[in-house]
Amino acid sequence: MRISHHQSEALLLDYATGALGEAWSLAIATHLALCPQCRQTLSDMEEVGGAVLEALSPAPVAADAFEAVLARLDGTPAQPETAVAQPKPTVAPPPGVVASAGELPILPQPLRGYVGGDVDSLAWKRLGLGAYQLPIRTRDETAQARLLRIPAGRPVPEHGHGGLEMTLVLCGAFSDVTGEYRRGDLQVADESLDHQPHAAEGEDCICLAVTDAPLRFKSLAARLVQPLVGI
Repeated sequence: MRISHHQSEALLLDYATGALGEAWSLAIATHLALCPQCRQTLSDMEEVGGAVLEALSPAPVAADAFEAVLARLDGTPAQPETAVAQPKPTVAPPPGVVASAGELPILPQPLRGYVGGDVDSLAWKRLGLGAYQLPIRTRDETAQARLLRIPAGRPVPEHGHGGLEMTLVLCGAFSDVTGEYRRGDLQVADESLDHQPHAAEGEDCICLAVTDAPLRFKSLAARLVQPLVGI
């Protein structure tokens, strides 16, 4: 497996520092499970960050600082469950272990744990024209994650974007005006990109897609069914 499209270093840094929401972090963590190159980049970032922290001079604090913090915590109202921060997904495979379709599950961890199994055991929901989706529940209130299954050789309706769309290929391949994307490749699209991804021949294209705004479909038929499928 050769991965040609990676996330930017800025996105990877946001992931490393916990600045990404859960849905975006799930996509990055799943890409990391497939991509040794990005795992190494992440490791380098964490090593540099650790060195910076070690080089910082200790800051003096008041003798009663610890007691003051405890007192403030005791007086803080309990937060509702929905406000509890969700830690970013971790990468299950150890360094050097790369999931591949065929011998290993198509869905690597942590994604497989989120959906409860591999692709053939999932309760896919029909989108029409042979395509399926599986919404993925997260605590992220600003973005939606879903698995998409596009029939081999078929296109996705042409569309633009009202925000960001991150698409990670897990099986098969697709191509559009920006190039070809295969297993492990990650595409990040924004409002500047109008495209019509086309699944390659041979096998269905299964992707993890994360969006923070509805897609802007060009065709009237796609716009009419959009509220029903939630994309």
